[in-house]
Amino acid sequence: MAKLPEIVNEAWINREERTIFTTVDKDGIPNSVYITCTARYGEDLIVIADNYFDKTKKNIFSGSKGSVLFITKDGKAFQAKGTIEYHREGEVFEDMKTWNPEKHPGHAAAALKVEEVYSGAEKVFG
Repeated sequence: MAKLPEIVNEAWINREERTIFTTVDKDGIPNSVYITCTARYGEDLIVIADNYFDKTKKNIFSGSKGSVLFITKDGKAFQAKGTIEYHREGEVFEDMKTWNPEKHPGHAAAALKVEEVYSGAEKVFG
């Protein structure tokens, strides 16, 4: 497990609520969704609650890599890229259930294993 640099950790803590989660289908067509139900887990996972995924879930099951794009409250953009794990049970899933609002179903937890992070064109991790 690679530890993310402090610049990324601080940016995550100071991010705006809405972020963008992008996957691609088997033909390379991207699908982006706004997400608000997300949290960090461990040193290198960004977890997104699957509350209403459709295309996103299909893309994950077809082997898609993904990215999470977020912006800090002072306007600096960060994009984390990596592989996606899909959890319907276990530690990551149970953790998601603790922070996902009860009004949402929380069918599963999509965990982006961060392999690279960019801030604009600058690679800050990976």
